Amino acid sequence: MWMHLHQATRVFREGGVFAYPTEAVYGLGCDPLNEAAVQHLLSIKGRPVNKGLILLGSDLKQLSPFIQLRERDYQQLSDHWPLATTLLIDASPLTPPWIRGDHAKVAVRVSRHPIARTLAEMCGSPLVSTSANRSGLPACRNHVQVAKQLGNDLDFIVTGQCDIRARPSTIIDFDSGKVMRA
Repeated sequence: MWMHLHQATRVFREGGVFAYPTEAVYGLGCDPLNEAAVQHLLSIKGRPVNKGLILLGSDLKQLSPFIQLRERDYQQLSDHWPLATTLLIDASPLTPPWIRGDHAKVAVRVSRHPIARTLAEMCGSPLVSTSANRSGLPACRNHVQVAKQLGNDLDFIVTGQCDIRARPSTIIDFDSGKVMRA
């Protein structure tokens, strides 16, 4: 496993796109600050940039440059994350438009999946996280499905397990509490 994580970290630093396991489905990832990498990821997926993407961090501190939180909210999240939830939080001025899309908020999550979380930690940055599939097709739940659907377009696939009973994360607007995706 460590060899795979080191290889994915190298791909991240070189501006490539890779697939990695998360709690429920495989994700596509790259460096969120590398616009060319993000545009390539969006092209592979067939996803328009205006929809925005999720940032998956190893912890809240790693996500903090990309979000604007009051101190009490920061402490509340620190006490409870990792959650099986993606939160929409006001984007900081540092959040690139190719990450937040047409939105004033950015979607962020701290993963409970040991591979995804360790990978973000090793990269020293949040990862872009969007389901590993072409838009309109079912999300891939294992590395074999990823290889069949996307393999020729990816720079690397990290092998690992997803929980086949799990569902993709719930998305909640942090300020209003409104569930955007159950």
